[in-house]
Amino acid sequence: MNRTSRSVVAVLTATGLAFGLGACSQAADEAAKQVDNAINETYEVTYEVTGASVESISYNGGGGDAMNPKLETVEKPTLPWRKTVTLKGVEAPLVTPVAIQDGAQATCKITHEGKVLKEASGKGAGATLSCVAISPIATK
Repeated sequence: MNRTSRSVVAVLTATGLAFGLGACSQAADEAAKQVDNAINETYEVTYEVTGASVESISYNGGGGDAMNPKLETVEKPTLPWRKTVTLKGVEAPLVTPVAIQDGAQATCKITHEGKVLKEASGKGAGATLSCVAISPIATK
């Protein structure tokens, strides 16, 4: 291959690489934009706890983030208990009723736009159960 041919091949290769990287860069920028939008998007969930002899209920009350959710606790709740909260991005909705008396029973449920995301039941002394769901933003 002569010098002119090598130069032409080098220029064509560099041009192709530049266009290819430009397309990858655009795709990466678009992906980053979608992640940013998902992280900042908010959604509402409703927590429900029913049963008897529940000592406390802990739940993700929003205001935190996916790695450090802001948990709130209600002591000696009146059942049935219901709370709607606004969460952000991939932050997981979670609710945990705790019962320590014999005969205690509880059911927890998380709903989003009328759809049950998670439901669980437990009974007996020391019954602790958790309803933890995946953020509906993460499943889009």
